[in-house]
Amino acid sequence: MADLQDDLHSAAEVGRVDDPLPEEAVVVGPEDYEPVSDPDDTPLTRARAVLAAHPVADGYSGLPAALRRLPWYDLDLGESAVDADVPRLRKGQVGAVFWSLHLPGGPGGDGAVGATLEQLDLAKAVVAAHEQGLRPARTAGEVADARNCGRVAVLFGPAGAAALGDSLSVLRSLHTLGLRVLTLAGTSWAGAAGLTRFGEEVVREMNRVGIVPDLSHASTPTIRRVLTLSKAPVLFTRSAARALRPHPANLPDDLLAEVGRAKGLCLVPLTAEQAGPGVRDVADHLDHVRSLAGPECVGLSGTYDTGSAHPQELHDTSCYPRLIAELLRRGWEESDVALLTWGNVQRVLRGADFAAHTAQQRRPPSTATITALDG
Repeated sequence: MADLQDDLHSAAEVGRVDDPLPEEAVVVGPEDYEPVSDPDDTPLTRARAVLAAHPVADGYSGLPAALRRLPWYDLDLGESAVDADVPRLRKGQVGAVFWSLHLPGGPGGDGAVGATLEQLDLAKAVVAAHEQGLRPARTAGEVADARNCGRVAVLFGPAGAAALGDSLSVLRSLHTLGLRVLTLAGTSWAGAAGLTRFGEEVVREMNRVGIVPDLSHASTPTIRRVLTLSKAPVLFTRSAARALRPHPANLPDDLLAEVGRAKGLCLVPLTAEQAGPGVRDVADHLDHVRSLAGPECVGLSGTYDTGSAHPQELHDTSCYPRLIAELLRRGWEESDVALLTWGNVQRVLRGADFAAHTAQQRRPPSTATITALDG
């Protein structure tokens, strides 16, 4: 990350548900999209106009862990030590962002529950300290409210599966505290062989409370089982196309097609390692995922403040209009761009809430334990 700091500008520049949806729920589809007028008709001008109406919902940020290493910071004024202060979020026209609670150095051991709670506590404190620019959100409606108030909505998650400590009670407690996404990898019940019986019960309870499954870095058997089992849409918070770049977290074409059929959402990371060294490489992955999974199943994952190198043209969150301009040059319809940046994440959040509403009518909180189910 250090080699990218010279590129930073100063702050001054800166679901699938079996039951019908509730009657009050309104999901806006592509047919309801109204094109944005563009008097200058240049891709960058058009990109900014589209983003003004449909801002970026960024699927992954490592900011909480990055801030933990700093002795002092002010995200409202501008902070050159990170990629995503408030001025650059606004310049990049970001309307919502998921803050990762993943633990540095891996999934964690016995201390993972406490360490995740500390990350969550820090993240909530940061939002509270920057209330002029940031607002916490848990639902699609709260995300939209934050945007309408001129704030960037912050959603907490993903966290690692180890954060549960193999306890469904801890899962429910984390949800109550604000967790909205959980990565299903790196545990005995969600490993290389797939989900165990307890792992399946975790997914059912996630559906019941409204936590979205994240399948980036999960094994193929786990991915396929969750796609079949989950009644809510799933996320891949950091997965591009393996056909274009053979990274282990990227998805092969057959899985991308399955994600499309299940109406999941693949969030393509803006990193050199997974997508390539240039903005055109990232756009290639977006094209590929859209062609296989469909325009309603592809989104954006900045993956900023994670220590990953980014394409030179996308070195921080202020650069999103450059990527959208590249897509418009390639002939993307503005309606598909609106889904990519905002609509698809909103659909997943709504789907998780609808699935939870349905499941809570059908079953009480699960009392299952890993000892009882997996022996």
